[in-house]
Amino acid sequence: MKRRTALQTLSSSVLGIYGAQYLQSCSTKMGDFGIQLWTVKEDMAKDPKATLTALSAAGYKQIESFTGDKGLFWGMEPKEFKKVIEDLGMELVSSHVDPSFTQKILSSYDFKKLVDQAASVGIKYLINPFPGEFKTADEWKKTAEGLNKQGLMCKSAGLAMGYHNHHFEFIKTADGILPEQYLLDNTDKDLVKFELDLYWVAKAGQDPVEWLKKNKGRIDLVHVKDLHKAARLSEIETKEKPAEGTFWPAGASTFLGDGQLDFKAILDAAKEAGVKYYIVEQERFDNSSPLADIKKDAVYMKNFVF
Repeated sequence: MKRRTALQTLSSSVLGIYGAQYLQSCSTKMGDFGIQLWTVKEDMAKDPKATLTALSAAGYKQIESFTGDKGLFWGMEPKEFKKVIEDLGMELVSSHVDPSFTQKILSSYDFKKLVDQAASVGIKYLINPFPGEFKTADEWKKTAEGLNKQGLMCKSAGLAMGYHNHHFEFIKTADGILPEQYLLDNTDKDLVKFELDLYWVAKAGQDPVEWLKKNKGRIDLVHVKDLHKAARLSEIETKEKPAEGTFWPAGASTFLGDGQLDFKAILDAAKEAGVKYYIVEQERFDNSSPLADIKKDAVYMKNFVF
């Protein structure tokens, strides 16, 4: 009996050790992650170098820029901007660009110039962040055509064209199309990639996991952005009515882990779907500030395990 007990104890110990090793081998930490500079746009406008230094110190390794008043290189020459970022141990991965290029592709000289600048500093994606308040199938048809043309120009320079959603792409138009699905179906998969904003998918009442699963290989980037929990969301939407004539709902993003999105399920699905870049974005800072909350967001990403 003593021998049997000893063997059982040994067996349990061995199983415990190897079981823990197996579980550890099945788990993977997030690794490098990025941030969309829109999150810290006011700080970037005041002092881009100091703001980028703060992002690096918080743990961000990838930068996604956007075209603001000073351009996507924030008043610097492209190679100077790249050097500032690389000296801080980060990489300039992507940028949101002027969406009018998509519809006004005839003014292709300016877009081609931007593509060449982006390629010269190793940017991988130029992304249309918001095409307009479109309501008809014809408008979305022109958007898809424009993205394909932009995609050809980008591919010739070694990068990709991308599209970033908001909520309205998940609402059917009066003529019966679902814009996000239309764009996925009518853009060339080799030319146009998608950046799925997880917050906006959820805000539209859709399931980010389902969109990731059914579009494997098309979504290269995700915006990791949390949506306030139901009670706080209701409070915000009751007090902060959208301005008359706008179709934008009240902003209700919060720091990661404070809201209602199930990032364990969503980001596991993102990894399975082939997502390459996880870009943090936050647009609301209740009783806080961007530079304070981006530290919380970074801690969440560092501790995330697939």
